[in-house]
Amino acid sequence: MFELDKEKHYPKETESRVVIRFQDCDPLQHLNNAKYFDYFFNAREDQVPKLYGVEMIDFIRKYNAAWVVYNHNISYIKPARVGEWVRIMSRVIWHDHHSLVVEYYMTDDNKEELKTLLWTTMRYVDVKTGRSTDHKGEVASFLTAVSDGVSVAELTIRERIKEIKGRLDQE
Repeated sequence: MFELDKEKHYPKETESRVVIRFQDCDPLQHLNNAKYFDYFFNAREDQVPKLYGVEMIDFIRKYNAAWVVYNHNISYIKPARVGEWVRIMSRVIWHDHHSLVVEYYMTDDNKEELKTLLWTTMRYVDVKTGRSTDHKGEVASFLTAVSDGVSVAELTIRERIKEIKGRLDQE
């Protein structure tokens, strides 16, 4: 279970390197639009335990609550192609007392070209009642430690694409 270490620096962003599989592509050899979600969610699920020492199932069991997706906002910028190695980054960019937004983005292997950006908004829900509940205890500590604090109410996904492209150009 996650315990906040006030002396430790928690990385804000996870990163994975993956290859685009033939079975996940369309006849044009582009990653199928629906498959981006699988690649993003699997990459985050692999990286969170490594970086933060916590399995999401531990939070669910301890607090009897889970995050439920209620919105996706995705922009397909450049296609990912069969056999291509890509980088997938993710981060919690915003949270409040019962919701959060996870940002996922994919680049080419050299992190020079942005391919896709996804914002997933989730609500924290009591597993017994199905109603919203507040982030409590170590859940709230975890989110504070790993969140960027981006004001999603003041930023559009198009503006965020420009920011990320600009950052990639500088690296």
